[in-house]
Amino acid sequence: MEFKGVDTGFGLGGKVALITGGAAGIGLAVAKLFAEKGARVVLVDMAENVSEIAREVAGENGHGLRADLTDSSQIAEMSDAAIAQFGQVDILVNSAGVAILEPAETASEAGWDKTMAINLKALFLVSQTLGRHMIARGSGKIVNLASQAGLVALPNHVAYCTSKAGVISMTKVMAMEWGPKGVQVNAISPTVVLTELGRKAWAGEVGEAMKQKIPAGRFAYPEEIAACALFLASGAADMITGENLVIDGGYTIQ
Repeated sequence: MEFKGVDTGFGLGGKVALITGGAAGIGLAVAKLFAEKGARVVLVDMAENVSEIAREVAGENGHGLRADLTDSSQIAEMSDAAIAQFGQVDILVNSAGVAILEPAETASEAGWDKTMAINLKALFLVSQTLGRHMIARGSGKIVNLASQAGLVALPNHVAYCTSKAGVISMTKVMAMEWGPKGVQVNAISPTVVLTELGRKAWAGEVGEAMKQKIPAGRFAYPEEIAACALFLASGAADMITGENLVIDGGYTIQ
């Protein structure tokens, strides 16, 4: 890849970004910021109102698609529909995920399978499908949402930790294989993020106890994760691939 200068404005004009889990939480924050920076956005989600949300985010430059990402045929249909809508996909943000918290000794097979199906297998298949499209075009950016749980052990997170560690390793392999073909693949590993679900899960004493373990003394906001995704998706990060950007207020440095 030739050096074309650095875009310090982090503009995404002319780019098309597909965001899984785009109707809420981190995915929605990413979609809003990318749209502000000039991208056309495709939001993929199971939410029935995903099309309405996409229009609210980006008007005619927003498109919503309902898809069950545990179904490989729906992944293929979703990818084709996104490319048909805007002609290309330049950026993929894999934000869809699930957290089923169970102690290791009693963790259910169903919970394990669902976690791996959504957090790991679906992410791989979406990346593979759109990665082929990017490789054919000679350029592309993929940003995978991992977690601090992929780096350190957390109680009751056996399936979640395993899946997110897999995302980090998968990111490195894809980056190695696809870098020479013009595609950069990176991961982001946040701490607790104050999405609607995050606020509920970490309210009260459990949240206060967790914040005491974070040097920054607080949890992250979805907009902070979106800002890092913007950097990795922009031309400013063309020389960064295979990395895992940890956004944890210092939790994992201890």
